[in-house]
Amino acid sequence: MASVEIVAEHERILREIESTDANCIGPTLRSVYDGQEHGLFMEKLDGRIRNHDRDIEKMCNHHFQGFVDSITELLKVRAEAQKLKSQVTDTNQRLQDDGKGLVSCMDDLRRCRLQQRNIATTIDRLTHCLPVLEMYSKLQEQMRLKRYYPALRTLEQLEQTCLPRAGQYRFCSIMAENIPRVRTLIKDTAMSQLRDFLESIRKHSNKIGETAMKQAHVQRAAVGRRLRKEAGLGAATEVDGHGSSPVTEQDSGILDVEDDEDDEVPGAQELVDFSPVYCCLHIYTVLGAREEFENYYRKQRRKQARLVLQPHSNMHETLDGYRRFFNQIIGFFVVEDHILHTTQGLVNRAYVEELWELALSKTIAALRTHSSYCSDPDLVLDLKNLIVLFADTLQGYGFPVSQLFDMLLEMREQYGEILLKKWNLTFRQALDQDNYSPIPVATEEDYRQFSSQFPFQDPDLDKLPFPKKLPFSEFVPKVYCQLKEFIYACLKYSEDLHLSSTEVDDMIRKSTNLLLTRTLSHCLQYAIKKKNVGLAELVQLILNTTHLEASCVYLEGFISNITDVPPDTANTTKLYGTSTFKDARHAAEEEIYTNLNAKIDQFLQLADYDWTAAQGGGAPSDYLSDLIAFLCSTFSVFTHLPGRAVEHARLPGKVAQTACMSACKHLASSLLRLLLQPDVRQVSLGAMQQFNNDVKECERFARTDPVPGFQGDTLLLAFSDLRQLLDLFIQWDWSTYLADYGRPTCRYLRVSPHTALVLLEKISRLMKDTSRKGTMFAQFRKNERDKQKLIDTVVKQLRNLISAHQT
Repeated sequence: MASVEIVAEHERILREIESTDANCIGPTLRSVYDGQEHGLFMEKLDGRIRNHDRDIEKMCNHHFQGFVDSITELLKVRAEAQKLKSQVTDTNQRLQDDGKGLVSCMDDLRRCRLQQRNIATTIDRLTHCLPVLEMYSKLQEQMRLKRYYPALRTLEQLEQTCLPRAGQYRFCSIMAENIPRVRTLIKDTAMSQLRDFLESIRKHSNKIGETAMKQAHVQRAAVGRRLRKEAGLGAATEVDGHGSSPVTEQDSGILDVEDDEDDEVPGAQELVDFSPVYCCLHIYTVLGAREEFENYYRKQRRKQARLVLQPHSNMHETLDGYRRFFNQIIGFFVVEDHILHTTQGLVNRAYVEELWELALSKTIAALRTHSSYCSDPDLVLDLKNLIVLFADTLQGYGFPVSQLFDMLLEMREQYGEILLKKWNLTFRQALDQDNYSPIPVATEEDYRQFSSQFPFQDPDLDKLPFPKKLPFSEFVPKVYCQLKEFIYACLKYSEDLHLSSTEVDDMIRKSTNLLLTRTLSHCLQYAIKKKNVGLAELVQLILNTTHLEASCVYLEGFISNITDVPPDTANTTKLYGTSTFKDARHAAEEEIYTNLNAKIDQFLQLADYDWTAAQGGGAPSDYLSDLIAFLCSTFSVFTHLPGRAVEHARLPGKVAQTACMSACKHLASSLLRLLLQPDVRQVSLGAMQQFNNDVKECERFARTDPVPGFQGDTLLLAFSDLRQLLDLFIQWDWSTYLADYGRPTCRYLRVSPHTALVLLEKISRLMKDTSRKGTMFAQFRKNERDKQKLIDTVVKQLRNLISAHQT
């Protein structure tokens, strides 16, 4: 079985050798020698070779006769070829002999043709060289006249057309070598002119911007006149009947425009010669360096933009500093806008927008910084109008300016703060200059004048003859007029900001509320709390705030009138004037109470009681008489105070009643503290008698009804604690006190055990003082002992009451 497999393998190898290229037979033979039966394979190979040899021999025998026939025919052809060669040689010799004359004639013809071609070539060369010389002469003339762009075109034509046609001549080579130097000269000259142009527009940017702003102002004024003409308004009208209206840019000195605005203002482009830019652009385009030129131009303009956007350190001091800053920026972008629309690709929209974004951010940052130093509201208002004109000018050239108007809205907060500071000084000055007295009116004309300044109506006062007095002081019409001036100032800033009437109305109302609740309120508090303010001044302040509170409704109508927004519009901000003046009035009332109590304390400091006196006098103390006289005169002034916010006649009001009651309570409590003060260790019944006389004087004052309006003996209730305490000790009615203590019908209901104990101990100490027994109670020793026992008993019972009450 193994021998059959070996034979089959050998057959496969032999077939592979027969069918495989000789170069690839190595692996096949290697497989034979790697086996164990290579001898048998060699026998097989020899047998196969013998078979192939037999096949080759058979094939050769089959084709041998054809080979012999082919050799025979080839020998016949060789004889015919020798014969043909001999005939060709004879024919060639005859042809050579016959063509010698023809060749001589052809040589002559060739020489003539060569001379003719040389002559034509010379004429052609001259024809091509003459234009070169003429073109070069033209180039020299153009260079002399500084017509560089035509010269560059001539140079291009000379290089690309004329010189190639002229050929390789020495003068052409010299010209060709000189062409790059001429190009470089033209390129450098054009760049020099561009640098001069850039320097020129940098210096004249201010003038360019000023002209552009004048153009925008003239156009806006023309549009305004047309709109007023269409609306039938004609000239600018007043906002209200007081003849005040917001100023325009020309009125405020923002623009130095001639009165005759119909004169044509030259265009900003007419002030600049852009030919150096166009020439340089064309030259660099022809030279294939347009990208280099664009990069250089943009780089230089970016540098100039950074210089333009650097404001002077003192720019905030005057409006001219801001104007120069804006003019330079406008001049820069007017030039760029013109370059954008008159050249193809030197600058593109993306490049200009990038520069504008840079300029806008730096301009807004500079304005925020420098405007923060400004403390003059007029300068801020002029700056706002200048910024509006600046924005309108650039908007006319297609630049987005919404961020500038957003910044103006931010500046409005700063403007409001500056206005508040200014009006704070104005209000304080008005308060300091006020005489706190009703305004005397001598004639009808004076009355009409004050009525026009302040909305005051009083039918009762109208019926009185002249001269008469208005209930408020001069502070009231001054403050009302200043409030209107503040509203006008806010309105002026809101103009031209592209805001709706509702937004303007809301801004004015919010600013006015700040003025009322912060500035005016603080000023009123300052006037109320300042030192040495008298009660009469406080009374007049209450009257003034009452009338100012009543005028708030007129301020509401005034704002609605100038903004054309009805007061009943939804979401309309209300003025906080009513609460402001109410708070100020309440503060003044509290100050009246405080000052009045302080005055009472000053009088009480003059009290000089002899607490050990044997007997009291028959008249009240001098200090108390002076105090009662002071209170009487004071409360006569209080009859000027109103009972309600709409009243202003001389009627007793709640404020006067409260002040009177407060003074009486403070006086009663102070007298009680004076009696019970720890420094007074001993009190005699005689001192109690004198103290009782003073309290009776106070009660007499209360009965005189110093301020009308109290019902019955209401004012006497302030002294009821003192009265019951004094009655208890003077009448020595301890049995009734101790028996009825705790009952609602007790006669001494307002006397506490602790108060009674303190005062009783002071009397007991005096009675126990041995240094005084020989003089004070010598004749009443038995009565003294009995009374001392009674005092000790009462003291013990009072202490029991106190202990029971505490538990």
